[in-house]
Amino acid sequence: MSPAARTTYVLVDGENLDATLGNSILGRRPRSEERPRWERLLQFARERWDQDATGLFFLAANTELPMAFVQALLAIGYRPIALSGAAGQKVVDIAIQRTLEELRSREADVLLVSNDGDFVDQVEDLLDGRRVGIVGFTEFRNRDFVELAEDGLEMFDLEYDVQAFNERLPRVRIIPIEEFDPVQFL
Repeated sequence: MSPAARTTYVLVDGENLDATLGNSILGRRPRSEERPRWERLLQFARERWDQDATGLFFLAANTELPMAFVQALLAIGYRPIALSGAAGQKVVDIAIQRTLEELRSREADVLLVSNDGDFVDQVEDLLDGRRVGIVGFTEFRNRDFVELAEDGLEMFDLEYDVQAFNERLPRVRIIPIEEFDPVQFL
């Protein structure tokens, strides 16, 4: 790949995805085999837009660094960004907002992996001709992102589009009739 080639920055809001998966979909703490295969997300980004992808995985560490998880992220090609801050401070959101703002000055495309509406303004600012996408769970995605689709925001489902899970999740969603397979329900 030439030095002038474009990059897709994949920004992962680990807290938001883990909370949605655990609280809203499973109703409990996810087991290891139920968590996303994060390497598939990077591969999806590379293949979708046919360019290199750099993964930035944001996590709140505060007093303890989850070393096993950090090492796993490093092994599959992510740059873990462990953050700390004052009690009640949304350090992951702040860091992702700052990163999205910085990306405006770079020739790069962006995939934000979150359902969180705290990033809508920064995502909207990036819709200046570059490719920008949001990845998450469709039924939990902040509705303000849907309005940005007409401005070019692409939307992807972490399970159905990215295929980041080894097991089917117990989700209730609206199924387009062309995708309906009764075998899944029998």
